[in-house]
Amino acid sequence: MAAQEGLAELHTHLGGSVATEILWTLAHEQGIALPVKDYWEFDRLVTVSDPRGVADLAALDQIYKWTELIQSSPLAVERSVHTAIGGAYRSQQITTLELRFNPMKRNRGGERDLDHIIMAAVRGLDRASLEYPQVRAGLILMMDRTFTERQNEIIVEKAIRYAPRGIVGIDIAGPRPDAGAPYPYRDLLPLIELARDAGLGVTIHVGEEGGDYGIAEIREVVSTLRPDRIGHGILASRDEGLMGQLAEAEIVLEICPTSNLLTKALESEDAVRDTFRAFSDHGVPFTIATDGPEMMRTHLRDEFELLLRIGALDEDELGEANRRGHAASFVPQPSVPAVA
Repeated sequence: MAAQEGLAELHTHLGGSVATEILWTLAHEQGIALPVKDYWEFDRLVTVSDPRGVADLAALDQIYKWTELIQSSPLAVERSVHTAIGGAYRSQQITTLELRFNPMKRNRGGERDLDHIIMAAVRGLDRASLEYPQVRAGLILMMDRTFTERQNEIIVEKAIRYAPRGIVGIDIAGPRPDAGAPYPYRDLLPLIELARDAGLGVTIHVGEEGGDYGIAEIREVVSTLRPDRIGHGILASRDEGLMGQLAEAEIVLEICPTSNLLTKALESEDAVRDTFRAFSDHGVPFTIATDGPEMMRTHLRDEFELLLRIGALDEDELGEANRRGHAASFVPQPSVPAVA
């Protein structure tokens, strides 16, 4: 892959995409009472600072709670989106970027108006688009596995309402309401169909953890929800039949190698290599992402270098994965004027 080729980043959370120094300033501007007074302690609070990673995904959720709180105002959301897009282009030359976030986790339990939060994100997107016209960028609104059906329905309704302004897709993530138990993904079908009928892209967080039932969840998502893409989905590498289903359905996996290592979803670099080789050998389409470059203390080019170093992918395969990222993005391709 050419060193200066524009990259595609399809899986990054807004809470993990803003530099610590900006979060620090945003927290102080809003008068948020932080549990620490020193900047470097704060840096450890809002990033995966230990190179050994976190204990599990529940520990990662605790980090996200701080970034979500700090981003819980129109001012903070607008600046976060604007900063994330500009930073991605300046530091990594990312020219296709999707940022995902849950607006209900940024309105302080209803204290802030949800529309104001979403419109602030759109303003940040618009500002960044003016400054960095080289970047195709869009926003994905996230449902949550701990939310009620009505709460998730509202998020989908808002995504549809603001689709003309830059909302390009929907997703679901978050902690499991019943720890150690499968999540009933099939119950989301009416909301997924509502979003799909409105022209929104559909990606689903599934198959990052959960062992055997995590594999069963991927199978359920593939057969019932039929998403365009899956966030993570790494457990599918253990099941040849499931990999065949993914390949046949052309569902693109968004794989985040460093994040998977830091959360113990993949136990070693050998496991990362084996996962990618399995997908490559079975024709499963995938893209490469960070999950949140600032929180994970990585960047997209670091991910490519990691995969090349450990023999997970070669240069041609990296280039193919990157091109697939551009093609699989929910952000509309710029229209080409008709030739007279």
